[in-house]
Amino acid sequence: MSAPVTRFKSHVRYVFDVPAGPTVSRFLAAVAEGRLFGQRCPSCAKVYVPPRVACPRCGDALSPEQLPVSDTGTVTSFCVVNVPYEGQTMKLPYVYASVVLDGADIPFPHLVDAEPGDVRMGLRVRAEWRETRGPTLESIRAFKPTGEPDAPFDSFKEHL
Repeated sequence: MSAPVTRFKSHVRYVFDVPAGPTVSRFLAAVAEGRLFGQRCPSCAKVYVPPRVACPRCGDALSPEQLPVSDTGTVTSFCVVNVPYEGQTMKLPYVYASVVLDGADIPFPHLVDAEPGDVRMGLRVRAEWRETRGPTLESIRAFKPTGEPDAPFDSFKEHL
């Protein structure tokens, strides 16, 4: 008699839709127009991009005012992706980074279009917008280095 089966390997794929809600929908509509904005917490004064309904730090509702932020910013941290995955469309290796946009207080995750060895903390970058845009963060193809001097560490260390 053979032992009972207690484990087996299986590939599982979950496909689901998550509704954006009114706050994120307004933000994505602005992205489709080539603009970025954040919303400020009335308690701690942090500007969140993309905006949220409430401040994750204080729990207070964010101000409904749309504060324009720049499409330039500073790389605060990054990783170089070398591992292939199913459905991958980018050529390995590529860089995924946290970028604090000028005018925002919270890092914004996105791709950086640069050689991995050229990306560093403090690197100044600018969004490269696609010609055809929609209500998706893919409307920004990637962030590219601006050629400006690196931001000093003290200017972004609280965002690590």
